[in-house]
Amino acid sequence: MELTKNDTAELVDAYYESWRNGIASFDGTRLAAILAEDLEFEGSIAGKRRGAAGFIGGLSRFVEGLQTPIQVVARVTSDGAGAVLYDATIPGGAMRFAEFFQVGDGRIQAIKLHYDSGQYRALGGR
Repeated sequence: MELTKNDTAELVDAYYESWRNGIASFDGTRLAAILAEDLEFEGSIAGKRRGAAGFIGGLSRFVEGLQTPIQVVARVTSDGAGAVLYDATIPGGAMRFAEFFQVGDGRIQAIKLHYDSGQYRALGGR
C-alpha cells in the first residue's frame, strides 16, 4: 500500500498526539497501533534497536520527565517520510530534538531521533 503525504502526516501527528502532553495523556495502546511491531529505532543514547514494545517503554520514561507539552518548531512530510523538530522541557530545562520517520504499510516503520546526549544528561534526562 503506497502512502500519500497526507497519510504520512496523519501518522506522524497521531504519534505526537499520543504523548506530547505528558504522562497523564500517554496512550501506549494508540502508539502500538501506529508503530510497526518490528519498528527500527535509532537514538543518541539508545543506539539502534528493533521492536515497538521496547520503544514504547523507553518513550514512556522520557514522557514521565516532561515538564510541559512539547512545542513543535517544524514538521515536514512527504510520501512515506517525515521530519519533526521540537523543543521539550525536561527537569533541568529546555532542549531541542529532531525525529525522522519512515512510514509504510499504514504504520511508522522507523524513527531516528537526534539530540545532544550530553545536554540531555546534564538536564536530568533519563
